[in-house]
Amino acid sequence: MDVRAKQILFKMVFGFPNVARGWFRPTSSQPFDSYQMMPAMFSYKIDEDTKLSLFELRHAEKLNALLTQNYEHIREWSAWLKDKERHIENTQEFIKRNLKQFAENNGFGICIWYKGEMAGQIEYNYLDWTNRKTEIGYWLGESFQGKGLVTKSCRVLIDYAFNSLKLNRVEMHCGVENKKSRKIAEKLGFREEGVIRQSGWLHDHFVDYVIYGMLSSEWKDKNQSK
Repeated sequence: MDVRAKQILFKMVFGFPNVARGWFRPTSSQPFDSYQMMPAMFSYKIDEDTKLSLFELRHAEKLNALLTQNYEHIREWSAWLKDKERHIENTQEFIKRNLKQFAENNGFGICIWYKGEMAGQIEYNYLDWTNRKTEIGYWLGESFQGKGLVTKSCRVLIDYAFNSLKLNRVEMHCGVENKKSRKIAEKLGFREEGVIRQSGWLHDHFVDYVIYGMLSSEWKDKNQSK
């Protein structure tokens, strides 16, 4: 791992004042499955009811149950969710891939918690260091909708992307007909920049995606004016 990646790993323990510090590392001769997990992965408290934390293998059962219970709801706009009867091993592999992506400094997924319950996920789909940009994605269990959880979680990741990672651009890609997701981007002040026609395959058909963008200068201006 290069010096920059190590620096990011330390920073990714979110340099906010109320963060539990911790990180993970491989020994020189071990594969990823043998990564030694430090006891405290990061946890960021948004408010009294809501917090964010990095997915760990110990979360696999809760995550698997949430995905299974919300299969139809999540699958409506998520091409990656294919198995209605999801095996726990699939979810464990997802968490391992997420931690590997985090270690490689290429993005990561975060668990959204509400009143102690796992509510959903928000993520940097990638981190493009050359062009200093990222894309944020998210999903939420149906019973947790209408509480502002995704909007609040997005604010944390957007702030971190611009203020700590020093990125210049954050994007959100929403299905044209996905009105709830588009409403979040618009509420956050993202600019609608255009439509990419038939950009993604969703189960059995192509979907047009609206591209929303926010620049670092725009985000700072919006927050300074409040």
